[in-house]
Amino acid sequence: MSQATYCQIWADTQRELDTMLQREREEFLQPQEDPEQVMKMLATAYVQYLAILRKLAEAHAHLVHQQKRAAVRQALDGVMGRILEIKGEMVALEKCECHSMAAVLLELQRVPKEAVTAMTLEEGIRVIQVAERARQGRARAAFMRRIYLEEKRHSKKQEQQMAKSPDDAATCIQKVWRGHRQRKETERLREEEMIFLGMSLPPELEAMSSLQKTNVLEGEVQERANFSFRHELRAAEGPHIKETFQDEITQCFLECRHVTGRFPDYPPEKTGGSKAIIIEKHPEEILEELAAKKAQAEAEKNEKDKKGKEAKEPAPEKKPPKVEKQVVDEGWKMGPSNFLLMLEEGSSQYQVFWENRDNKADFLQDHDPELIKAGEREEVEEEIRVQVDEVMQEKLLRVKEAVDGETGPGQVKAAKEKASKTPAKKKISELEKDLTPGRTIDSLYQQLAEERLLIQVKNVNLSDYMGYYDCLGSLLRETGAQPMPSIPEVRQLVALYGILPLGSQTVHENAPLVKSLLLAGPAGVGKKMLVHAICTETGANLFSLTPSSTGKYPGREGLIMMLHMILKVGKELQPSVVWIGDTERIYSKGASKGEDEVNFKRLARLLPQFLRALKPKDRVLLVGTSRRPFDANVGPFCKVYQKIILIPKPDYLTRFALWKHYILQCGGTLTKLLNLNCLAQVSDGFTQGHVVDVVHTVLTELRLLQMARKPLRTVEFVTSLARHDPVYNEEEEAFQAWYAKTPLGKAWNAARETNEEGKGKRKKKKGKGKGKGKK
Repeated sequence: MSQATYCQIWADTQRELDTMLQREREEFLQPQEDPEQVMKMLATAYVQYLAILRKLAEAHAHLVHQQKRAAVRQALDGVMGRILEIKGEMVALEKCECHSMAAVLLELQRVPKEAVTAMTLEEGIRVIQVAERARQGRARAAFMRRIYLEEKRHSKKQEQQMAKSPDDAATCIQKVWRGHRQRKETERLREEEMIFLGMSLPPELEAMSSLQKTNVLEGEVQERANFSFRHELRAAEGPHIKETFQDEITQCFLECRHVTGRFPDYPPEKTGGSKAIIIEKHPEEILEELAAKKAQAEAEKNEKDKKGKEAKEPAPEKKPPKVEKQVVDEGWKMGPSNFLLMLEEGSSQYQVFWENRDNKADFLQDHDPELIKAGEREEVEEEIRVQVDEVMQEKLLRVKEAVDGETGPGQVKAAKEKASKTPAKKKISELEKDLTPGRTIDSLYQQLAEERLLIQVKNVNLSDYMGYYDCLGSLLRETGAQPMPSIPEVRQLVALYGILPLGSQTVHENAPLVKSLLLAGPAGVGKKMLVHAICTETGANLFSLTPSSTGKYPGREGLIMMLHMILKVGKELQPSVVWIGDTERIYSKGASKGEDEVNFKRLARLLPQFLRALKPKDRVLLVGTSRRPFDANVGPFCKVYQKIILIPKPDYLTRFALWKHYILQCGGTLTKLLNLNCLAQVSDGFTQGHVVDVVHTVLTELRLLQMARKPLRTVEFVTSLARHDPVYNEEEEAFQAWYAKTPLGKAWNAARETNEEGKGKRKKKKGKGKGKGKK
């Protein structure tokens, strides 16, 4: 598609975004009492924002114009952050990470329709013609291939019959070599003659001249780059900006003297210089605040006097307070957002700069100078403000000395005394101290890689984690049980809590901060694959903590040094992911075996300190994977990991797709003798890892060579599958029982009990009402 098409996609999406912002102003700011209505409203906004996100991502990926891409990226970051905020509200409302959105999707018509439109006669004829021409092309290609092979075979026979003698071959080689050597010699003589005549330079001088030309060109390009719009702004608007600053500062000084009776002290550069003066409140506002405080103090004094008089008089009989008036239930209300203002600013900028632009005429996709000037105007103003501060500070000292009789040294001393009164420094944790001051990031990176603490990321995308939605989730929800998330929901949660924050600095700093993530599930369900997918999608470094790697840093001091190096390199080369495999072993209830295990368990006390050292600006995520989380102590385990994602074993549709995908990927061929339905049914209870292992075991190199005369059979895979142990129902129940002990699981159970009690009370009230009617 052309650039104009993607600009049109951006324009349409921006209109949808403006509609969503208007809807949020009307609905989300109003208190809501019905939880079901609130959930429907949030789910609708969530789905619509997801659709907007996909369209903006498509436009951002294909637009060439850099300024347009920057504008789209601003809207993209705002939408991603808003999605995370709405997701947080949904989780807080339902006490669950998975939500039933079938009704919302049907209402928004985002479910595939079953109705199929019939073909017209012309369309049918066109399809038949395309298929017939393709068949003729394939037949023609096969016929020409046979002719080519026959001619090649015939020419080989002729060459064998007319084979040349060794002498003829040597003569042919000599001809070619002598001709090549003579051409080179002639070229050399021609170059020497041109140098002798002065018509060309020697090779060494030619290289120097070309280097000089390159340097001159680079210098011209650098001069053009330096002579940017900033110089034009400084020349065109600099005097006006300087005069405006001086007038504003002078006016502030005069007004402050009118209010306080003396000129104020000039703020030092550490506090922002004249910025602090201009940002401060207007004198009229200060007077209004003083008057309001005075009136409030008088009112409080009058109330105290009244209470004193009432205390002297006999107290009247107290009436029982009305409970109904004291308890006020305002209902649910959307929390404050860090991204709505960003989206509104982006929308206004789009309307000013891009909405009425003719994208079809912009063939060269050239930049807009006004946007560049707007971006660099702040830097020019800051440079001029520093110069103005120096001049105005000297001017203020002279005016004070002439009018108020104050001298300069006293003012400087007062300013120094103010500057010396700095707040007490906060305590710095052991991990935040620079324990490697003389080491470079490259040397630390190399050490971590050599000790297998920094590992290579496998090239795996999140879309490679195959699976389908579980249609029984809504039925389980109706019974009151907390359903396991389906594989698409797992992909969505990993994208929300892992990929989106790590992929955008703006989203990570302003969205609800998630520092740690736990992926829990049976062995072979794809936890490690998801960790690598997070790193692949975001381009993050992957640090792996295992007993063998942590054993190289024994003791508490050694672990502190290891975590410090990981923090230092991870923050410098962010985004980064710190992965702890089998993380339940850190918090295991039993005694550990071996020195490495003991050292590995010492991480339990340092991980909270590690998480406290991560700030919103640090795109570093702690990811733990666990196949037996119920072996760990629940309390400290859940305190470390903010978000917990349960990963289920694959259902029937997912198993069918897995068998088909991996058999074809490994070079197998699907025939009638291979029943995928049977394999998907027999492999119930087995994981994705089992399927991959079985396919690789059966489809060896020898078996692939035999496939032409011996097609694949179902029994081959079933026999290999029987050697593995499935995931039994007891293990699944253990996962669900453990999740019920987590904070979110406890909240879910408490909310369910509250709902059941409310339903019971409503039924009793209805029963009483019916009984009265009969009487």
